[in-house]
Amino acid sequence: MTEAILNDMTTLNNELVNTQRKLAKQHAEIVELNKRLNEVNTELEQFTYVVSHDLKEPLRMITGFMGLLKSKYGAELDEKALSYISFAIDGGKRMQKMISDLLELSRTGRQNGVKELVNLDDILKDVQQNIFKLIEETHARITIESSLPVLAVSRGDINRLFQNLLSNAIKFGPKENKTVGIYAHEKDDSWQFAIRDNGIGIEEENFEKIFEIFTRLHSKDAYEGTGIGLAVCKKIVESHGGKIWVTSQKGKGSTFHFTLSKKPVNKV
Repeated sequence: MTEAILNDMTTLNNELVNTQRKLAKQHAEIVELNKRLNEVNTELEQFTYVVSHDLKEPLRMITGFMGLLKSKYGAELDEKALSYISFAIDGGKRMQKMISDLLELSRTGRQNGVKELVNLDDILKDVQQNIFKLIEETHARITIESSLPVLAVSRGDINRLFQNLLSNAIKFGPKENKTVGIYAHEKDDSWQFAIRDNGIGIEEENFEKIFEIFTRLHSKDAYEGTGIGLAVCKKIVESHGGKIWVTSQKGKGSTFHFTLSKKPVNKV
């Protein structure tokens, strides 16, 4: 009887040791895969940055020379030729904006390891100063419904996050009586924020799509933009251990929600 129990215990112990070895091997494989994934992501971000940066100068030259062509020889060209030049200049400017946004996307999170305690009320004041002209021209009314917390974040990234969301809330608001509300709510391990507007709203089928890069729901003639801003916002929020989503009703406005972890988060 005793021998049988000992044999059973030996068998169980061997199975436990084998299981631990398998788990250790799987853990090592996961660590290696994560390392390779991080390396690929870093290389991809560096590639995007280099390509975008190198494209800016020749594109600037093309746009500049097209402008010179129009200003110096415009009187000798017919209306059709002038319209072609205008199309080329307009396309070049839009491409420059797209490249600038790509550079911003590639830079987002690159200094993610550098976190500092920041009063988000101060961030919001800076953002409102940055977009003062937009606020003034559109007569938008921005209300802060609750004081914002002090968190360990990347100052530059969080500044871009609020600026992108506030600018969008104003841009897609009604022509008159634009209102934007900013809210903050403390949770167990994070802070949840909301930026609410009274604009055109978003169809439910597009709630996730709008956070994908180059996604535009409207023509460039209706609303300016490259479709990169919300992708930048998503990357910033996720690099701070949070998530971002939208709730909206067509014709009645949208609310962009996002969370930021209370603890500093380092992600590649």
